[in-house]
Amino acid sequence: MGNKNSNNKPYPVAIIVASFIIIIAGMMYAQSMITQILMALFISIICAQPIAWLQKRKVPQGLAITIVFIGIIAVFIGFGQLIGSSLSSFSEDAPKYESSLEEIGKTVIQFAEDKGIKLSTNEITKLLDPSKVMSITAGFLGELGGLMGNALTIFFLVLFLLMELDSFPIKARAVEKGSVGPNSLSFLNIIGASIRHYLSIKTMTSLLTGLLIWISLAIIGVDYAIIWALIAFLLNYIPNIGSIIAAIPAVLFTLIQLGFGGAIWTIGVFVLVNLVIGNIVEPKMMGKGLGLSTFVVFVSLLFWGFILGSIGMFLSVPLTMAIKIMLEQNPSTASIAILLGTQGEAQEILDKEKE
Repeated sequence: MGNKNSNNKPYPVAIIVASFIIIIAGMMYAQSMITQILMALFISIICAQPIAWLQKRKVPQGLAITIVFIGIIAVFIGFGQLIGSSLSSFSEDAPKYESSLEEIGKTVIQFAEDKGIKLSTNEITKLLDPSKVMSITAGFLGELGGLMGNALTIFFLVLFLLMELDSFPIKARAVEKGSVGPNSLSFLNIIGASIRHYLSIKTMTSLLTGLLIWISLAIIGVDYAIIWALIAFLLNYIPNIGSIIAAIPAVLFTLIQLGFGGAIWTIGVFVLVNLVIGNIVEPKMMGKGLGLSTFVVFVSLLFWGFILGSIGMFLSVPLTMAIKIMLEQNPSTASIAILLGTQGEAQEILDKEKE
């Protein structure tokens, strides 16, 4: 009897914390492998919808997978060529920005001297060096290129996952009837639907953001507008701070190319586009929202970014959504899920109790 009771005792907090730290350390050590698997998993979740749509229209599964898979490859190749050609042409056009850089340097120095601050031309030139602006951009795109360097592995993972798409429901039912119990895996459908809903809407709003940025910067006359639009599209997946980070290299480059007037117009474009997309378009399309509080979204961004790098920042919301849904399934962890959720969800629970 004594042994039975001892087995039911809760684990000490120290053991739980130590286990958590060990898991985090393991994830950081295996970051490269985990990020590839996660990317493949989330790409597969997105691709499942168009494949199902094609199958409903009597397209065989193999052909449907082939069509969607070719589309994925075309997107990756297009991104790679766009990034490569833009960075290559910049090295040829760099000399023409030097005169603009000198004018900006003189203006800044004159302004500083009027305020009693002494600055050297060399310091200003180093600060506003166009090659540095593009090197920052190239560094970010290079990190994405590193991910694309693992594209072959990700492609195979996605392909194998899509080929076994129809087997997952059968395996889930077999597990439920076998050892786990009825409805124990039903939350997987909720996770898949939630992530698919979030990523599909985020992709559409990110595409709209990139398109508007591209058109607006092209009208202003900013060089490499397609690159700044691509960065805006990609970083729009990062909640809260992604749109701010995307604006920095574009504004700095516009300052070098067109001066202070062009930089102000560029800032206005980024602010207006992100206000409209983030506060009007996206909330209406998202419906009830993410089911996560704003604070939790930001903390998850820092947490997953620390563990998995830039890919963790991109996938921070889907990963946290999946964890929240899993926590909701167990009564002992449901309280944690409530803390991760929104005030509206907590109020709904209180209203149900009153009824």
